[in-house]
Amino acid sequence: MVNSESERKPNLKKGILVAIFVVFNAAIILWTALSEFADKENAVKFSDVNLNGWLLIPALMTFLVAISAEITKYILMMKRCCNVFDPRTAIRTFILGRYYDNITPAAVGGQPFQFMYMKKHGIKNGYSTIIPMIGMITTQVGFLLVAIPTFILLGNRISIGVLGSGCLGLMFYAVFPIGILLATFFRSTVSKIVTSFVKLLAKIHIVKDKEKSVEKAEKTIDQYVKCIKTIFKDKKLAISLILLSVVFQVFVSFIPFFVLKAFGGNIEFFTCFVTIISISSAIYFIPTPGNAGAAEGSFFFVFSSLTSGYVFWAMLFWRFFSYYSYILAGVTIYSLIAYEKRTKHYLLDDIKEKINSKRKAPKKTN
Repeated sequence: MVNSESERKPNLKKGILVAIFVVFNAAIILWTALSEFADKENAVKFSDVNLNGWLLIPALMTFLVAISAEITKYILMMKRCCNVFDPRTAIRTFILGRYYDNITPAAVGGQPFQFMYMKKHGIKNGYSTIIPMIGMITTQVGFLLVAIPTFILLGNRISIGVLGSGCLGLMFYAVFPIGILLATFFRSTVSKIVTSFVKLLAKIHIVKDKEKSVEKAEKTIDQYVKCIKTIFKDKKLAISLILLSVVFQVFVSFIPFFVLKAFGGNIEFFTCFVTIISISSAIYFIPTPGNAGAAEGSFFFVFSSLTSGYVFWAMLFWRFFSYYSYILAGVTIYSLIAYEKRTKHYLLDDIKEKINSKRKAPKKTN
Protein backbone atom coordinates (compact mmCIF):
# COMPACT_ATOMS: atom_id res chain seq x y z
CA MET A 1 0.00 0.00 0.00
CA VAL A 2 2.88 2.36 0.82
CA ASN A 3 4.51 1.66 -2.53
CA SER A 4 1.31 2.29 -4.48
CA GLU A 5 0.82 5.65 -2.73
CA SER A 6 4.44 6.67 -3.39
CA GLU A 7 4.01 5.80 -7.05
CA ARG A 8 0.84 7.85 -7.29
CA LYS A 9 2.49 11.08 -6.10
CA PRO A 10 4.92 11.49 -9.07
CA ASN A 11 2.12 10.53 -11.48
CA LEU A 12 -0.22 13.05 -9.84
CA LYS A 13 2.45 15.77 -10.00
CA LYS A 14 3.13 15.04 -13.66
CA GLY A 15 -0.60 15.10 -14.41
CA ILE A 16 -1.02 18.45 -12.67
CA LEU A 17 1.89 19.98 -14.63
CA VAL A 18 0.52 18.75 -17.94
CA ALA A 19 -2.92 20.08 -17.01
CA ILE A 20 -1.41 23.49 -16.21
CA PHE A 21 0.34 23.57 -19.59
CA VAL A 22 -2.89 22.66 -21.40
CA VAL A 23 -4.91 25.26 -19.50
CA PHE A 24 -2.25 27.90 -20.15
CA ASN A 25 -2.30 27.31 -23.89
CA ALA A 26 -6.09 27.20 -23.90
CA ALA A 27 -6.10 30.56 -22.10
CA ILE A 28 -3.83 32.08 -24.75
CA ILE A 29 -6.14 30.87 -27.53
CA LEU A 30 -9.16 32.17 -25.63
CA TRP A 31 -7.51 35.56 -25.13
CA THR A 32 -6.75 35.79 -28.85
CA ALA A 33 -10.33 34.84 -29.71
CA LEU A 34 -11.85 37.37 -27.28
CA SER A 35 -9.60 40.17 -28.50
CA GLU A 36 -10.62 39.41 -32.07
CA PHE A 37 -14.31 38.79 -31.46
CA ALA A 38 -14.93 41.56 -28.94
CA ASP A 39 -16.52 43.68 -31.70
CA LYS A 40 -19.68 41.78 -32.62
CA GLU A 41 -19.96 43.59 -35.95
CA ASN A 42 -16.57 42.26 -37.04
CA ALA A 43 -16.84 38.84 -35.44
CA VAL A 44 -16.58 36.04 -37.98
CA LYS A 45 -17.85 32.53 -37.41
CA PHE A 46 -15.70 29.85 -38.97
CA SER A 47 -18.64 28.84 -41.17
CA ASP A 48 -18.63 32.40 -42.57
CA VAL A 49 -14.88 32.52 -43.26
CA ASN A 50 -14.01 32.80 -46.95
CA LEU A 51 -11.31 30.13 -46.85
CA ASN A 52 -9.16 29.15 -49.82
CA GLY A 53 -8.87 25.62 -48.47
CA TRP A 54 -6.65 24.33 -51.28
CA LEU A 55 -3.83 26.59 -49.99
CA LEU A 56 -3.76 24.54 -46.79
CA ILE A 57 -2.55 21.60 -48.91
CA PRO A 58 0.88 23.19 -49.62
CA ALA A 59 0.98 24.18 -45.92
CA LEU A 60 0.49 20.52 -45.01
CA MET A 61 3.02 19.37 -47.63
CA THR A 62 5.72 21.77 -46.42
CA PHE A 63 5.09 20.59 -42.87
CA LEU A 64 5.46 16.94 -43.92
CA VAL A 65 8.66 17.70 -45.87
CA ALA A 66 10.08 19.48 -42.81
CA ILE A 67 9.45 16.67 -40.32
CA SER A 68 10.55 14.06 -42.88
CA ALA A 69 13.90 15.84 -43.12
CA GLU A 70 14.36 15.65 -39.34
CA ILE A 71 13.31 11.99 -39.17
CA THR A 72 15.72 11.17 -42.01
CA LYS A 73 18.53 12.59 -39.87
CA TYR A 74 17.82 10.01 -37.16
CA ILE A 75 17.58 7.20 -39.71
CA LEU A 76 20.97 8.16 -41.21
CA MET A 77 22.66 8.47 -37.80
CA MET A 78 21.33 5.13 -36.59
CA LYS A 79 22.48 3.47 -39.81
CA ARG A 80 25.94 5.04 -39.66
CA CYS A 81 26.59 4.68 -35.93
CA CYS A 82 24.79 1.42 -35.13
CA ASN A 83 24.35 -0.24 -38.53
CA VAL A 84 20.62 -0.34 -37.83
CA PHE A 85 17.85 0.64 -40.24
CA ASP A 86 14.86 1.30 -38.01
CA PRO A 87 12.49 4.05 -39.26
CA ARG A 88 9.99 3.24 -36.50
CA THR A 89 12.45 4.11 -33.72
CA ALA A 90 13.65 7.16 -35.69
CA ILE A 91 10.10 8.49 -36.10
CA ARG A 92 9.19 7.92 -32.46
CA THR A 93 12.44 9.41 -31.17
CA PHE A 94 11.86 12.59 -33.17
CA ILE A 95 8.18 12.90 -32.22
CA LEU A 96 8.75 12.25 -28.51
CA GLY A 97 11.54 14.84 -28.53
CA ARG A 98 9.25 17.46 -30.07
CA TYR A 99 6.39 16.43 -27.78
CA TYR A 100 8.38 17.04 -24.59
CA ASP A 101 9.98 20.16 -26.03
CA ASN A 102 6.47 21.55 -26.45
CA ILE A 103 5.19 20.76 -22.96
CA THR A 104 8.27 21.77 -20.94
CA PRO A 105 9.50 25.32 -20.25
CA ALA A 106 12.21 26.57 -22.63
CA ALA A 107 12.01 23.31 -24.60
CA VAL A 108 14.37 21.43 -22.27
CA GLY A 109 12.42 18.19 -21.85
CA GLY A 110 12.85 16.50 -25.23
CA GLN A 111 16.38 15.16 -25.13
CA PRO A 112 16.27 13.17 -21.86
CA PHE A 113 13.22 11.25 -23.09
CA GLN A 114 14.92 10.66 -26.45
CA PHE A 115 17.95 9.25 -24.60
CA MET A 116 15.78 6.84 -22.61
CA TYR A 117 13.64 5.77 -25.55
CA MET A 118 16.58 5.00 -27.83
CA LYS A 119 18.41 3.12 -25.08
CA LYS A 120 15.33 0.98 -24.39
CA HIS A 121 15.10 0.14 -28.09
CA GLY A 122 18.56 -1.22 -28.62
CA ILE A 123 20.66 1.87 -29.40
CA LYS A 124 23.67 1.23 -27.15
CA ASN A 125 27.36 2.13 -26.73
CA GLY A 126 26.47 5.71 -25.83
CA TYR A 127 24.80 6.43 -29.17
CA SER A 128 21.40 6.71 -27.49
CA THR A 129 22.79 9.94 -26.02
CA ILE A 130 24.98 11.03 -28.94
CA ILE A 131 22.33 10.75 -31.68
CA PRO A 132 19.73 13.09 -30.08
CA MET A 133 22.51 15.55 -29.20
CA ILE A 134 23.75 15.59 -32.80
CA GLY A 135 20.16 15.99 -33.95
CA MET A 136 19.74 19.08 -31.77
CA ILE A 137 23.10 20.66 -32.64
CA THR A 138 22.63 20.25 -36.40
CA THR A 139 19.09 21.67 -36.16
CA GLN A 140 20.50 24.77 -34.47
CA VAL A 141 23.31 25.07 -37.03
CA GLY A 142 20.68 24.74 -39.76
CA PHE A 143 18.75 27.69 -38.32
CA LEU A 144 21.89 29.82 -38.23
CA LEU A 145 22.66 28.96 -41.86
CA VAL A 146 19.14 30.01 -42.85
CA ALA A 147 18.79 33.09 -40.62
CA ILE A 148 22.12 34.84 -41.30
CA PRO A 149 21.83 35.07 -45.13
CA THR A 150 18.09 35.80 -44.79
CA PHE A 151 18.76 38.82 -42.57
CA ILE A 152 21.56 40.03 -44.89
CA LEU A 153 19.64 39.61 -48.17
CA LEU A 154 16.05 40.29 -47.09
CA GLY A 155 16.42 42.37 -43.93
CA ASN A 156 15.48 45.57 -45.78
CA ARG A 157 11.94 44.19 -46.27
CA ILE A 158 11.04 44.47 -42.57
CA SER A 159 11.18 47.22 -39.96
CA ILE A 160 14.34 47.98 -38.02
CA GLY A 161 12.61 46.94 -34.80
CA VAL A 162 11.64 43.47 -36.06
CA LEU A 163 15.05 42.95 -37.68
CA GLY A 164 16.87 44.18 -34.58
CA SER A 165 14.96 41.85 -32.25
CA GLY A 166 15.66 38.96 -34.63
CA CYS A 167 19.40 39.73 -34.75
CA LEU A 168 19.55 40.05 -30.96
CA GLY A 169 17.77 36.72 -30.56
CA LEU A 170 20.12 35.16 -33.09
CA MET A 171 23.13 36.23 -31.03
CA PHE A 172 21.79 34.31 -28.03
CA TYR A 173 20.75 31.42 -30.28
CA ALA A 174 24.27 31.19 -31.72
CA VAL A 175 26.04 31.01 -28.36
CA PHE A 176 25.45 27.29 -27.82
CA PRO A 177 26.25 25.79 -31.26
CA ILE A 178 29.21 28.11 -31.87
CA GLY A 179 30.48 27.50 -28.34
CA ILE A 180 30.37 23.74 -28.87
CA LEU A 181 32.16 24.03 -32.21
CA LEU A 182 34.87 26.18 -30.62
CA ALA A 183 35.19 23.73 -27.74
CA THR A 184 35.81 20.95 -30.25
CA PHE A 185 38.92 22.67 -31.62
CA PHE A 186 39.96 24.89 -28.68
CA ARG A 187 39.01 22.75 -25.69
CA SER A 188 41.35 24.31 -23.10
CA THR A 189 40.45 27.90 -24.03
CA VAL A 190 36.72 27.26 -23.79
CA SER A 191 37.25 25.42 -20.49
CA LYS A 192 38.98 28.51 -19.02
CA ILE A 193 36.15 30.76 -20.24
CA VAL A 194 33.49 28.49 -18.72
CA THR A 195 35.37 28.28 -15.41
CA SER A 196 35.74 32.08 -15.24
CA PHE A 197 32.05 32.53 -16.02
CA VAL A 198 31.00 30.08 -13.28
CA LYS A 199 33.30 31.86 -10.79
CA LEU A 200 31.64 35.16 -11.69
CA LEU A 201 28.20 33.67 -11.12
CA ALA A 202 29.41 32.30 -7.77
CA LYS A 203 30.60 35.76 -6.68
CA ILE A 204 27.20 37.30 -7.35
CA HIS A 205 25.56 34.34 -5.56
CA ILE A 206 23.74 32.94 -8.58
CA VAL A 207 25.74 29.70 -8.37
CA LYS A 208 25.99 28.12 -4.91
CA ASP A 209 28.43 25.25 -5.42
CA LYS A 210 31.23 26.56 -7.64
CA GLU A 211 33.25 23.33 -7.93
CA LYS A 212 30.21 21.18 -8.67
CA SER A 213 28.97 23.65 -11.29
CA VAL A 214 32.37 23.76 -13.02
CA GLU A 215 32.55 19.95 -13.02
CA LYS A 216 29.04 19.68 -14.47
CA ALA A 217 29.81 22.28 -17.17
CA GLU A 218 33.04 20.47 -18.11
CA LYS A 219 31.24 17.15 -18.33
CA THR A 220 28.51 18.64 -20.54
CA ILE A 221 31.07 20.24 -22.86
CA ASP A 222 32.93 16.92 -23.17
CA GLN A 223 29.69 15.14 -24.12
CA TYR A 224 28.90 17.61 -26.89
CA VAL A 225 32.48 17.68 -28.14
CA LYS A 226 32.36 13.90 -28.44
CA CYS A 227 29.19 14.27 -30.52
CA ILE A 228 30.77 16.80 -32.87
CA LYS A 229 33.85 14.61 -33.36
CA THR A 230 31.56 11.68 -34.13
CA ILE A 231 29.96 13.74 -36.90
CA PHE A 232 33.25 14.88 -38.41
CA LYS A 233 34.49 11.31 -38.69
CA ASP A 234 32.12 11.02 -41.64
CA LYS A 235 32.09 14.32 -43.56
CA LYS A 236 29.39 13.06 -45.93
CA LEU A 237 27.12 12.32 -42.96
CA ALA A 238 27.86 15.70 -41.38
CA ILE A 239 26.98 17.57 -44.58
CA SER A 240 23.83 15.48 -45.05
CA LEU A 241 22.63 16.20 -41.50
CA ILE A 242 23.24 19.94 -41.83
CA LEU A 243 21.50 20.11 -45.24
CA LEU A 244 18.51 18.22 -43.85
CA SER A 245 18.42 20.68 -40.93
CA VAL A 246 18.40 23.59 -43.38
CA VAL A 247 15.51 21.94 -45.26
CA PHE A 248 13.61 21.59 -41.98
CA GLN A 249 14.08 25.25 -41.00
CA VAL A 250 13.22 26.58 -44.47
CA PHE A 251 10.09 24.51 -44.96
CA VAL A 252 8.76 25.14 -41.44
CA SER A 253 9.10 28.87 -42.17
CA PHE A 254 7.05 28.49 -45.37
CA ILE A 255 3.94 27.33 -43.50
CA PRO A 256 2.66 30.73 -42.23
CA PHE A 257 2.69 32.15 -45.77
CA PHE A 258 0.33 29.48 -47.09
CA VAL A 259 -1.92 29.77 -44.02
CA LEU A 260 -2.10 33.55 -44.49
CA LYS A 261 -2.95 33.19 -48.17
CA ALA A 262 -5.60 30.58 -47.37
CA PHE A 263 -7.38 33.15 -45.20
CA GLY A 264 -7.03 35.94 -47.76
CA GLY A 265 -3.92 37.63 -46.39
CA ASN A 266 -2.06 40.08 -48.62
CA ILE A 267 1.65 39.59 -47.95
CA GLU A 268 4.63 39.08 -50.24
CA PHE A 269 6.39 35.70 -49.96
CA PHE A 270 9.92 36.88 -49.10
CA THR A 271 8.63 39.54 -46.71
CA CYS A 272 6.66 36.88 -44.87
CA PHE A 273 9.66 34.53 -44.84
CA VAL A 274 12.15 37.03 -43.35
CA THR A 275 9.54 38.17 -40.80
CA ILE A 276 8.92 34.59 -39.66
CA ILE A 277 12.65 33.89 -39.36
CA SER A 278 13.18 37.09 -37.37
CA ILE A 279 10.32 36.43 -34.96
CA SER A 280 11.32 32.75 -34.55
CA SER A 281 14.81 33.93 -33.61
CA ALA A 282 13.52 36.56 -31.17
CA ILE A 283 11.21 34.21 -29.21
CA TYR A 284 13.46 31.11 -29.20
CA PHE A 285 14.48 31.39 -25.55
CA ILE A 286 11.09 32.39 -24.14
CA PRO A 287 10.75 30.04 -21.10
CA THR A 288 7.21 28.76 -21.72
CA PRO A 289 6.10 25.39 -23.12
CA GLY A 290 6.29 25.59 -26.91
CA ASN A 291 6.92 29.38 -26.63
CA ALA A 292 3.23 29.63 -25.73
CA GLY A 293 2.08 33.20 -25.24
CA ALA A 294 5.20 34.70 -26.80
CA ALA A 295 4.55 32.85 -30.07
CA GLU A 296 0.92 33.95 -30.29
CA GLY A 297 1.76 37.49 -29.25
CA SER A 298 4.71 37.86 -31.63
CA PHE A 299 3.16 36.14 -34.63
CA PHE A 300 0.04 38.25 -34.18
CA PHE A 301 2.19 40.93 -35.85
CA VAL A 302 2.34 38.78 -39.00
CA PHE A 303 -1.27 37.63 -39.02
CA SER A 304 -2.70 41.08 -38.24
CA SER A 305 -2.61 41.84 -41.98
CA LEU A 306 -5.74 39.69 -42.31
CA THR A 307 -9.33 40.89 -42.31
CA SER A 308 -10.58 41.52 -38.78
CA GLY A 309 -12.08 38.35 -37.33
CA TYR A 310 -9.90 36.06 -39.44
CA VAL A 311 -6.75 36.39 -37.31
CA PHE A 312 -7.84 33.93 -34.64
CA TRP A 313 -8.62 31.16 -37.12
CA ALA A 314 -5.43 31.69 -39.12
CA MET A 315 -3.27 31.62 -35.98
CA LEU A 316 -5.08 28.51 -34.76
CA PHE A 317 -4.30 26.69 -38.01
CA TRP A 318 -0.68 27.83 -37.89
CA ARG A 319 -0.29 26.71 -34.26
CA PHE A 320 -1.72 23.35 -35.20
CA PHE A 321 1.22 22.81 -37.55
CA SER A 322 3.87 24.33 -35.27
CA TYR A 323 2.68 23.11 -31.89
CA TYR A 324 -0.50 21.05 -31.41
CA SER A 325 0.37 18.48 -34.09
CA TYR A 326 3.40 17.43 -32.01
CA ILE A 327 1.24 17.15 -28.87
CA LEU A 328 -1.29 14.97 -30.69
CA ALA A 329 1.48 12.89 -32.29
CA GLY A 330 3.12 12.39 -28.88
CA VAL A 331 -0.15 11.25 -27.32
CA THR A 332 -0.64 8.85 -30.27
CA ILE A 333 2.86 7.41 -29.84
CA TYR A 334 2.28 6.84 -26.13
CA SER A 335 -1.04 5.15 -26.90
CA LEU A 336 0.77 2.82 -29.32
CA ILE A 337 3.49 2.11 -26.74
CA ALA A 338 0.83 1.28 -24.12
CA TYR A 339 -0.87 -1.07 -26.59
CA GLU A 340 2.44 -2.76 -27.39
CA LYS A 341 3.32 -3.25 -23.72
CA ARG A 342 -0.06 -4.81 -23.05
CA THR A 343 -0.20 -7.08 -26.12
CA LYS A 344 3.55 -7.60 -26.71
CA HIS A 345 2.92 -6.75 -30.38
CA TYR A 346 3.35 -3.72 -32.60
CA LEU A 347 -0.06 -2.45 -33.68
CA LEU A 348 1.02 -1.66 -37.26
CA ASP A 349 2.56 -5.13 -37.59
CA ASP A 350 -0.71 -6.68 -36.40
CA ILE A 351 -2.65 -4.65 -38.99
CA LYS A 352 -0.26 -5.68 -41.78
CA GLU A 353 -0.53 -9.32 -40.70
CA LYS A 354 -4.35 -9.20 -40.83
CA ILE A 355 -4.28 -7.57 -44.28
CA ASN A 356 -1.83 -10.17 -45.62
CA SER A 357 -3.82 -13.05 -44.13
CA LYS A 358 -6.96 -11.80 -45.87
CA ARG A 359 -5.10 -11.58 -49.17
CA LYS A 360 -3.73 -15.08 -48.83
CA ALA A 361 -7.06 -16.58 -47.71
CA PRO A 362 -8.62 -18.78 -50.44
CA LYS A 363 -11.60 -17.25 -52.16
CA LYS A 364 -14.96 -18.92 -51.61
CA THR A 365 -16.47 -20.55 -54.66
CA ASN A 366 -20.21 -21.06 -55.20
